[in-house]
Amino acid sequence: MASKNQNKAPPSPSNSKYSVDEVSVDKRRRIGNPKMPPNTVTRTQTRQAFSVVNGGQDLPPTSGPPSNCGSDCGVVGFTKEDVEALLNERLRIKNKFNYKEKSEQMAEYIKRLKQCIKWFQQLQENYITELEKQKKSLMKAKEDELNSIIVELRKNLEALQEKFSKEEFDKLEALDSLSRERDSRQAVERLQASLSEELKRTQQDNASANQKMQSLNDMYKRLHEYNASLQQYNSRLQSEIHTTNDALKRVEKEKAAVVENLSELRGHNTSLQEQLTLSRALHDEAIKQKEALGSEVACLRGELQKVREDRDCQLLQVQALSAEIVKYKECTGKSIAELDSLTTKTNELESTCLSQSEQIRRLQEQLAFAEKRLQLSNMSALETRSEFEEQKALIHDLKNRLADADLKIVEGEKLRKKLHNTILELKGNIRVFCRVRPLLSDDGVGTDTKVVSFPTAMEVLGRGIDLTQNGQKHSFTYDKVFMPDDSQEDVFVEISQLVQSALDGYKVCIFAYGQTGSGKTYTMMGKPGPPDQKGLIPRSLEQVFETRQILEAQGWKYEMQVSMLEIYNETIRDLLAPNRSSFDVTRLENSGKQYAIKHDANGNTHVSDLTIVDVRSSKEVSYLLERAAQSRSVGKTQMNEQSSRSHFVFTLRIMGVNESTDQQVQGVLNLIDLAGSERLSKSGSTGDRLKETQAINKSLSSLSDVIFALAKKEEHVPFRNSKLTYLLQPCLGGDSKTLMFVNVSPDPSSVGESLCSLRFAARVNACEIGIPRRQTNLRTSDSRLSIG
Repeated sequence: MASKNQNKAPPSPSNSKYSVDEVSVDKRRRIGNPKMPPNTVTRTQTRQAFSVVNGGQDLPPTSGPPSNCGSDCGVVGFTKEDVEALLNERLRIKNKFNYKEKSEQMAEYIKRLKQCIKWFQQLQENYITELEKQKKSLMKAKEDELNSIIVELRKNLEALQEKFSKEEFDKLEALDSLSRERDSRQAVERLQASLSEELKRTQQDNASANQKMQSLNDMYKRLHEYNASLQQYNSRLQSEIHTTNDALKRVEKEKAAVVENLSELRGHNTSLQEQLTLSRALHDEAIKQKEALGSEVACLRGELQKVREDRDCQLLQVQALSAEIVKYKECTGKSIAELDSLTTKTNELESTCLSQSEQIRRLQEQLAFAEKRLQLSNMSALETRSEFEEQKALIHDLKNRLADADLKIVEGEKLRKKLHNTILELKGNIRVFCRVRPLLSDDGVGTDTKVVSFPTAMEVLGRGIDLTQNGQKHSFTYDKVFMPDDSQEDVFVEISQLVQSALDGYKVCIFAYGQTGSGKTYTMMGKPGPPDQKGLIPRSLEQVFETRQILEAQGWKYEMQVSMLEIYNETIRDLLAPNRSSFDVTRLENSGKQYAIKHDANGNTHVSDLTIVDVRSSKEVSYLLERAAQSRSVGKTQMNEQSSRSHFVFTLRIMGVNESTDQQVQGVLNLIDLAGSERLSKSGSTGDRLKETQAINKSLSSLSDVIFALAKKEEHVPFRNSKLTYLLQPCLGGDSKTLMFVNVSPDPSSVGESLCSLRFAARVNACEIGIPRRQTNLRTSDSRLSIG
């Protein structure tokens, strides 16, 4: 076998068919044209090269011919057989003491080995280049797809907003029409009530008129009966006169006179009958004259009875007839006068009856008109009620559609936030939240100028802020903007998912930036006392421990460690050091202990000799926070009674293990309260306060330099210019999820500092620091993490 390998000659450049350049050209062709099938020979050679370098494992047989050297590069292509032959080749030396020949063969052998290694390196570089190109093209396609989704979502949001405004306008029109219908309905009801009252009065008047007509009809019947009795009496009187004429033939003159008187009486009777016929139309005043007419009729009856007695006397005594006729004439004259008065009264009754009949006719017409209007009002009320029901159903439908639109808007906003966070994570940007504190009693004394406002446009609602300086408006847009009336709970809800990422194995950093007195410490720590005044740090810890209990049911067990430090005058201080208090700062500074910041290869930060405390509950952490707050450096300035004179850094290390899957995660939660920037002309700092102010401004200036370098993507980022930037290096330039709170004061006298803070926050928001990476792996048997 050895002799066979020795007899096999190494491949020469003239016999090779494929070169490295041709392989790279073939790869470029496949990248530019995905439909083109890959080069079988190149893929085979690449597998063979990797196989040889990784230990020479057996590979499946290949059918491609060996590669040739390119004309320009001078790199030889190798197959698996060539590499094996090269590795198994032995020197063929006839004379073992011929060192010259032996050295020439060794030089030739080393030359071929170098060519093989160079060929393999060239293939590896081409493979890495192709992987990078594919990764870039994949990222670009993914970013284009996300951008198209965002554009479509914005279009949908605009359509929903337009639809919502249209439905709101329709709703307002429906409410206006409903109010008009309600007013008209009330007017109809009032009109109906007035018509009902008028109808009742008309019915009462009609009833009284009917009663009067009934009484008049009764009186008319009695008068008719009386007239009939008079006619009967007249007929009897005429028969008696004829008998009297027969008996008084001797006195013809007197008889003629009696006949004339009787004819006159007949004329008067006929006129009386005519007048009585006219009294049928009497109505209203007949009741009043009933007694008078009765008395007159009785008088007439008495007189007629008296005439009858006179007639009997005339039959007996013809001589006394003239006297009796005279008396009869007198009685007849009285009856004629009474009949005349009765005629006048009858005429008056007829006129009154006619007027009342006309009035009754008018009342009946008014009643018919009122009934018609009542019927129309009932129909209108029914139509109004039906329209009201339709409008009510329409309003209910509009309310449902409005609720659906509100729900879609909320879901769209959630999806927008989720996509926005996904884009930021893919781009590696630092998220920026802005919070404006409320106006205090001594803010803006002597001026009513409002320098901070919030735009109401839908595309920047809740994310935009406008700052006015010297009449010029400056607009900024961030990931979220909190107004002065937003509570601590509202602020924490927006970062709760970021805190959850620490339990999932990510490194999370949240820091507050702004001028002194703008509310940074209140945002991060809150105020002692009421639970609603708790800051982000206590609320984050409560969420971490609550979620820990939930995840324990899924097989997870966690260990948590806490450390707290401050950077005071470019010096690190351990706030949890034993026997540490705010009164022995000088002694600790003179103790000579130095704290060094170190970063390992995994991007983790360690501070040497820093006190790390194991915690099991949020109460333990609250106790440590109170202890650290008592040890932190604070001072009084003209801008703030309790001004933080150092940068406070809270770190929670989370180590978790899932017993069922043997999965292990390591997360870090960094919560940082930076000292406030201030101007010496406004703070009035002197002595130690002046030294502190200079150190604070220097470290914040270094932070600004780092942000500028990251924004410009410079090769050198000056993280080591201050302890603060060096400590934040993994958060600003690594694979951490980073969020910055920029706190702004609405005081008009601080508008300059507020504008600088907002501009700095805009630059921070534009920085790309890298894609966050989850720290997770499988637990090994010798893992140092042990969960009790």
